[in-house]
Amino acid sequence: MNPKEIQDLLSLGEGQRVEFKSTAKNVDALGRVICGFLNSSGGYLICGVEDRGAVRGVDASDDAVAALEKKLHAGLSPKALVSVHVQKLENQPVIVIEVPAGKDVPYAFRDTIHIRSGETTRKADAETIRDIVLRRQIEPERWERRFSFADPENDVDSAGVRSAVEEAQKVRRAFFRDASNPLMVLEDFSASKYGRLTNGGDVLFTLNPASRLPQIRIRAMRYNSDKAGDTYRDMKSFEGPLHAIFEDAYTFILRNTPSLARFTKGSPKREDSPLYPEDAVREALINALAHRDYSSSSGGVSVHIFPQRLEIWNSGGLPAGVTAQSLAKGHISVLRNPDIAHVLYLRGLMEKAGRGSVLMIQQYRENGLADPEWESDEKLGVTVTFRAPQVTPQVKKLLAALTGEMPASELLAAVGIRDRVHFRETFLKPALKAGAIEMTQPDKPNSSKQRYRLTPLGRAIRKSIAK
Repeated sequence: MNPKEIQDLLSLGEGQRVEFKSTAKNVDALGRVICGFLNSSGGYLICGVEDRGAVRGVDASDDAVAALEKKLHAGLSPKALVSVHVQKLENQPVIVIEVPAGKDVPYAFRDTIHIRSGETTRKADAETIRDIVLRRQIEPERWERRFSFADPENDVDSAGVRSAVEEAQKVRRAFFRDASNPLMVLEDFSASKYGRLTNGGDVLFTLNPASRLPQIRIRAMRYNSDKAGDTYRDMKSFEGPLHAIFEDAYTFILRNTPSLARFTKGSPKREDSPLYPEDAVREALINALAHRDYSSSSGGVSVHIFPQRLEIWNSGGLPAGVTAQSLAKGHISVLRNPDIAHVLYLRGLMEKAGRGSVLMIQQYRENGLADPEWESDEKLGVTVTFRAPQVTPQVKKLLAALTGEMPASELLAAVGIRDRVHFRETFLKPALKAGAIEMTQPDKPNSSKQRYRLTPLGRAIRKSIAK
């Protein structure tokens, strides 16, 4: 949530889904509000703001925020993905706590159930609790909460569990009763219960969950052209614990997409970066794994890489209340698999509930690229598409004519243009800006010895043109 969005909430004032607290010192008071949000439709708790919206700021040091988050998660039962982050507002630090609508109602904070009623949070009475429980019993138990057939003694990836503990402790989001005891750690992660692994725990922490759950696999394909077909340059199927297949799939994407050469203003040093902004792609991939529908053995996650676009697909449509349009603005996170998402959050892989799509769009715009595109269908699943920098017909003509290293004068003749200014503005500059060609002497752009050559992206575009 950025400062403008927080200001918008301040202007609306407190309500069913928004509450202000002047400090973050009273953990019990904060926990009650969070519990109430979880038992209703989610909300935002903003610490460092008076009841009427005046900003006063809070202690938002790393130690203070880590201690607060630890106490909040310790008091909640069952566990939930509640994200805590710091923003500057009117030059004052405020703590923003984003709370999703809970899937495991009723929630309690320090063994007491609270509900949200308008602008207030109150302790739930017996009748309210009975109503919540009866409503929950109508819905079947979530797939990730059902018991797995995995053997906790033999199937658990002990090294993976230790790695998860280290990562969670590094980002200071988790606490463990005994970090050296894998079975207790799995319980703290809500990945096991009564000594048995859940399906979510199987997906996250066993050596080969695909032996029991084939839908955990990720299929990745690199096509020769921008039309899907049966001709691949590369194709892989990844299986293993979720964290491992995530890294394998991301490495596959890097290996099969060209790099983009950029030059920092005022510096001749060339910087090679992935064609698609790294953080945006990682966010899309982790979201696909966190939010996909695992309940069907025919479901899954797949990666499709074309010369000029990247598609990441997952089974299951967008959650109820979330649309492709709302993704661009951010939303209270509606989680299909809150236990799996919670572990990913604790490990630092999911930064903020409901904000991933906004961060993806922001990074794309910062790189001068068109926004990612989402398509959702309950039966067909969700696809997010990243597009490479688009090039004009004139740039394509230049790329087709460029061989080896050529001076501008030769390129001018090769594309059949006589007007040097027109050539420079319509052909040369757009090709450089798109990262499709590069100068051999970037530190001397006006040198008489200057030559131009294709970049990896330019070669990929020219190859796709020839198809």
